Amino acid sequence: MHHSHQDTIVALSTPPGVGAIGVIRLSGNDAIVITNRVFKGTDLTAVDSHTIHLGTIRDENQIIDEVLVSVFIAPKSFTKENVVEISCHGSNYILKQVIQLLVRNGARLAKPGEFTQRAFLNGQFDLAQAEAVADLIASDSEASHQAALNQMRGGFSQEIRQLRERLVHFASMIELELDFGEEDVEFASRDELKSLINKLLKVISALISSFDLGNVIKNGVPTVIAGKPNAGKSTLLNALLNEEKAIVSDIPGTTRDFIEDEMVIEGVSFRFIDTAGIRETLDAVEKIGVERTHSKMKEASLILFMFDLITDPLPEIHQQINRLENIGIPYLLIGNKIDKANKEIIEHFKDDQRWVFISASAKTHLEQLKQRIVELIHLDDFKTGNTIVTNLRHYESLLNTKQALLTVIDSIDRQVTNDFVAMDIRQSLHHLGEITGEITTDDLLTNIFSKFCIGK
Repeated sequence: MHHSHQDTIVALSTPPGVGAIGVIRLSGNDAIVITNRVFKGTDLTAVDSHTIHLGTIRDENQIIDEVLVSVFIAPKSFTKENVVEISCHGSNYILKQVIQLLVRNGARLAKPGEFTQRAFLNGQFDLAQAEAVADLIASDSEASHQAALNQMRGGFSQEIRQLRERLVHFASMIELELDFGEEDVEFASRDELKSLINKLLKVISALISSFDLGNVIKNGVPTVIAGKPNAGKSTLLNALLNEEKAIVSDIPGTTRDFIEDEMVIEGVSFRFIDTAGIRETLDAVEKIGVERTHSKMKEASLILFMFDLITDPLPEIHQQINRLENIGIPYLLIGNKIDKANKEIIEHFKDDQRWVFISASAKTHLEQLKQRIVELIHLDDFKTGNTIVTNLRHYESLLNTKQALLTVIDSIDRQVTNDFVAMDIRQSLHHLGEITGEITTDDLLTNIFSKFCIGK
């Protein structure tokens, strides 16, 4: 069935399930008129915007619920259309009856993300800001919340828009030169254009580089706790989570599969993964666990590799550090059992910033460990207010923009004709425009907004 953006849509905007209150939202030209047909208490067609009214929702003479109705008159609403929000009692039965009644009176059920999509189409904000709405709803840590909020308030969009505007100016000058092709005039200095593009490339490269940080802020940091059997990995996991999540035993090889849980450190979500101890073994099940440990280490964003300061010999420690270097993933070396440690090992590594010495069982130096973990993900870049890319679609568009700009420089250096230079610049503008929504397709919008919840 074809749905028009002129329809009045309705959906439940609060999570499904029994609660004190459930909010039903309508948006569209007839949102106020449709609600007024079933609402008794005040003539909603005669009230001011941003007002709330007490009354009842009725199906003819039958009262369904006593409600509060909030009215927002276009364009002063989230969607820039007439919007009504009905606060009902949070009974699933009541909410279903009210929505069905509104549909019978002319509304239709909203598609996922349709309220936010209408806000974008009506110019309330651009596409990057619209996507940030979904990220804000899904945020489960201070850092992911702040990143989404910054993007929703337009910080990232403003940076992209400024880049695009500067490039548009040069593109228009080159396009103008094409109109005077036979007169050999130059409205756009090629040296100035190259200088501008190099500046743009510097900014875009910084944004691209920020995606690794943005990705872990948005999705959490997969952090593998690895080491030999009985190094104290499960004890550390339990100490960090402050609960008995993993089985702790003096018997080597107790952990045969990985155990996973999350915690927030300084506003960032970390997904800690306790793995099977790394050693040569003939036990078939334990061998599978060791293989999974190696696999998890390669997939991690951070590795916490634990050593037993009582039993691990120095040559073996150096050998394992070399293996970690070859993996190429950020790591922290943890010397455990400091209370009973071989002092020679601590003295040997005391000036090595990669090490933290702890006692997992006594919870000694855990705060120092947490601080080092946060430092390794470069959270300071985020806290200084730098723009951070958290969206994979934006990241890919920036990569495409960078490639197109490099092509422009190459075209200038090879002194190709203006029409090809103009085409390369237009390609760069196209990819930047994809981020904020100046360039869109129906398929792109459908893909983005279909991932939203129904009532947003």
